[in-house]
Amino acid sequence: MTNILDRIIANKRIEVEQQKQQHSIDTIIKKIACFTEKPASMKEALLNSQTGIIAEFKRRSPSRDWIFKDAKIDDIIPLYSKNGASAISILTDIDFFGGTLSDLEFAKSLTKTPLLRKDFMIDEYQLYQAKFSGASAILLIASALTRESTIQLATKAKELGLDVLLEIHNEQELEHINDKVDIVGVNNRNLGTFVTDVQVSFDLVDKIPTEFVKISESGISQPQTVIDLREVGYKGFLMGENFMKTENPGKALDEFIEQLA
Repeated sequence: MTNILDRIIANKRIEVEQQKQQHSIDTIIKKIACFTEKPASMKEALLNSQTGIIAEFKRRSPSRDWIFKDAKIDDIIPLYSKNGASAISILTDIDFFGGTLSDLEFAKSLTKTPLLRKDFMIDEYQLYQAKFSGASAILLIASALTRESTIQLATKAKELGLDVLLEIHNEQELEHINDKVDIVGVNNRNLGTFVTDVQVSFDLVDKIPTEFVKISESGISQPQTVIDLREVGYKGFLMGENFMKTENPGKALDEFIEQLA
C-alpha cells in the first residue's frame, strides 16, 4: 500500500505544475531581483539562542487531522516571536496540513524572527516561491528526494540566500548531507507510517558531522526531553503540535520555555 509520504509527493507534483501555470518562474525571479532586505539567518539564530525552540504554525496533520482548524497567523506568530521562539516554521502545504504560501507572506510582515518554509520541496520553483514569500530557510526531506536532487535543490537555495535544513530519519539518509546544507534535522516521526520515537534523535546524533547545526524534530512535548537532547549536541528543537493543540500556542510556548530555565 502506498505510504503517506508517497501520496503527499504525488499530490505535490500536480500542485507545483498548477502553480507554474498561474505564476511563471520568470515573473517571480523579476520580483525577487527587486529585494534589498536580507532575511535573518535561521542557522545563526539557532547558534545564538538560549533555547533553540523552533515553534511551528500548523493547522492540521495527516496523523491527527485538524489540530487548530481556525488558527490565524496574526494571533500566533507575534506571540511566538515575543515569547522566545528562535525561529518559526510555517507549513505551506494546503491539502495535508492546511497551510498556504499566504501564511508565510503574512508571517513575514509580522516578525523579524527567521521563518522556515516547511513543505515538500521537489522543484526549484518552490525555492523561488519561498524567497518571494519571505522565508529565511527551506526544508529538504531526504526520504522525498534522491541524493542528486538534494544537492541540486540545496545549491539553488544557497544561491537565493536561503538557509538549508536537511531532514533525515535514519542512518541511510546520512548520505544526503552535503556542503550546501546548513542544518541537519532528525525527524523522530517516520513519514511513511507517522510513528514517532524521540530515540531516533539520540541514535543518530553522533553520526551527523560536527560542522552542521543539529536539530531534533517531532514528538517533543516535555522540557526534560529538550534538556536531554541539548546535552548530546542538538541546538534546535522543532515543535508544532505541542503548542498548536492548545487554545493559545504563544502562551504555551512561553510556559514551555520557562521550564527550560
